[in-house]
Amino acid sequence: MQKILVVGYGSIGKRHVKNLLKFPNISVIICTKQKFESNKRKKFFHSIEKCLNEKPTIAFITNESSYHIKTAIKLAESNLHLFIEKPLSDSTSGTLKLKKLIDKKKLITQLGCNLRFYPPFKKIKELVDNEIIGKPISVQVETGSYLPDWHPYEDYRNGYAAKKELGGGILLTAIHEIDYLYWIFGKMSEVLSITGKFSNLKINADDLSVSLIKFKNNVIGEIHLDYFQRPFYKSCKIRCVNGIVYWNSDSNSIKIYNSNLKKWFTKKINKNYKLTSKQSNLMYMDEIKYFLNCVKNNKKTFNNFDHGLDVLKIALAIRAASSSKKTISVKY
Repeated sequence: MQKILVVGYGSIGKRHVKNLLKFPNISVIICTKQKFESNKRKKFFHSIEKCLNEKPTIAFITNESSYHIKTAIKLAESNLHLFIEKPLSDSTSGTLKLKKLIDKKKLITQLGCNLRFYPPFKKIKELVDNEIIGKPISVQVETGSYLPDWHPYEDYRNGYAAKKELGGGILLTAIHEIDYLYWIFGKMSEVLSITGKFSNLKINADDLSVSLIKFKNNVIGEIHLDYFQRPFYKSCKIRCVNGIVYWNSDSNSIKIYNSNLKKWFTKKINKNYKLTSKQSNLMYMDEIKYFLNCVKNNKKTFNNFDHGLDVLKIALAIRAASSSKKTISVKY
């Protein structure tokens, strides 16, 4: 029986535990301040030290973002392979120490960015990589939702996403968009942004981030992130030399405009499902299967610690650009 440690038992922690227990050869050890009954395959402890006494070999870090690095360092010192939920952290403090540990102990790492496993985005990356309608010139992405709708069973004001001191705020909580743009187009070189608190939500973290970015390959990007939009909506539009690639969460289909033929086409997406459906758990399952397979085969993941650190540095540059009201160069 493979033992996996999960640190943090909030919404995403519970999801990962539930998904891990779908594998018959896995038992989980959970570190949480809450009180729960243990059973044969699920044990609860209040401290990491007691969890480590159970001899897990893999850890899922799902506690508040501001504690990710501190937690990861402690677990890396105990030779555990690391799955770290996005974002990597809310600052770069401690990341150099963690990187040295990961490299020295040859640990397998992965950032929890489930949209990389979502069929429409996998297809979009394939289309861009193959330059189906020519080289990309610019990209616009949007994600908007209403924070109190996220977990209707709890007071949104008490969640980490609402609290700046815990690493919350729309910029870091919705870092998925920055991550998949980095995955598709590569490193960003410059950013300009307005990021802050603008709505009447009772939170102390940023609830809106609007950014203009330049990639090292000269693609220009626009990113809109917010906590106050109803209904939930995501979109991605990529303008290329010979047309457009477009997707949104309402139609959930990829449309391609070929400017030579002057026609729109709909691209089939295998195993497609809406982000708001129960089927959306499939991408989290695919994410876990991929990570466990990489650990088993001692293979680097395609979204490891180094990539997570790059994406974090982009987000922090966006925050700095907003504060300074200047264009900021991203330093990796």
